[in-house]
Amino acid sequence: MTRILAIDTATEACSAALWQNGELLSRYQVAPRGHTDLILPMVAELLAEGELTLNQLDGLAFGRGPGSFTGVRITLGVAQGLAYGADLPLLGVSNLQALAQGAHRACGGERVLAAIDARMGEIYVGAYRLEQGLMVGTIEERVLAPEHFLDTTEAGTDSWQLGVGSGFVTYAELMSRVEGRCEAVPFPEARDLLPKAVELWRTGMGVAAADARPVYLRDKVTWQKLPGR
Repeated sequence: MTRILAIDTATEACSAALWQNGELLSRYQVAPRGHTDLILPMVAELLAEGELTLNQLDGLAFGRGPGSFTGVRITLGVAQGLAYGADLPLLGVSNLQALAQGAHRACGGERVLAAIDARMGEIYVGAYRLEQGLMVGTIEERVLAPEHFLDTTEAGTDSWQLGVGSGFVTYAELMSRVEGRCEAVPFPEARDLLPKAVELWRTGMGVAAADARPVYLRDKVTWQKLPGR
């Protein structure tokens, strides 16, 4: 029996989800300035609906970033507070990976470019392929200007099936790299953190609350090919 709670406030959307023995419960609301008021009530609703307490969970997944600095900090702070109280391992999952996972769930994407508007004329970007139900990164996630993303050859010469995320809305020129856009998933959702989080939990990759870290990406400016991809 696996029971994992997931939360995310890293972008304009606030969401929470509960995975319990293969069944999913979720909450999602786009509210750019309401995350601190929404996230804990969402958690309480899910636990009540699932007839669980925090102490009965096996782990707590959180969107580790990238996203807005404030949103990522809210996610991590709430996750750490909940995990400390219940002595739960934390399972950090990339928000870009969650976007790609959402594109697979909602739009059938198997080759996906995920892009989040990073403001200041930049985007957070990642490239993913489906492997045994999980979207796996093929290029290290980066923050860079849209024109550099378009110019780079390291993003791959293959035809990417789908683009997903706010980066493709803000910078329509990114659509030249993909066959279409998954409009059903504008922002990362907590439920799409869960497939990766379950894998992390089953392989013992959870960390103590004090050791959990956000991923901002702001100090990275170039693509780097991952080994074997």
